[in-house]
Amino acid sequence: MAHPTVPAPADRVRPGWFDAMAEWLDRPEHFEGLALRRTLAYAVDLVLIFLIGWAVTFALGAASLITFGLASPLFALMPAIPLAYHTLLIGGPRSATVGMRLFDVEMRAWTGERPDLGRAFLGTVLFYVTGTLTGGLIMLLGIFNRRRRLAHDLLTGLVAVRASALREDQQLLPPAGRRHA
Repeated sequence: MAHPTVPAPADRVRPGWFDAMAEWLDRPEHFEGLALRRTLAYAVDLVLIFLIGWAVTFALGAASLITFGLASPLFALMPAIPLAYHTLLIGGPRSATVGMRLFDVEMRAWTGERPDLGRAFLGTVLFYVTGTLTGGLIMLLGIFNRRRRLAHDLLTGLVAVRASALREDQQLLPPAGRRHA
């Protein structure tokens, strides 16, 4: 005998990968101007990554000189700089890189929660892999959907949103500090 289903209260239901869309994702003000903002934010991030890379190169060069080349193998870790930059900042408490903060962009999980380090790492790896393999053309995907989601966002369940619009709609998001399992 089948049991009748009763809708669960809205405050107890969290959208999953294949569940109904969360209410906060259906608000156009969260996505206004996002394509340009993300592009400009990434340009700022590239400049910062370049400066960090330059400083690390200088430090490793000096260390290699002092150690008569013994520190030279550490140069192989240079590709970890952009990976660590994006992962630690997007997976951090503000869910945004420095460039994203400047242009009012924040990353959220599909469920509305802040992304953890694992999801931020996966999103960063997918961003660089898909961008490299397609020569950046995959980024055009963001132009053709109304939430401006890119391939790595879709694959990891992340959404880029306007941070200021989210602050105005805090009641639509899960409580801070709680992560959905």
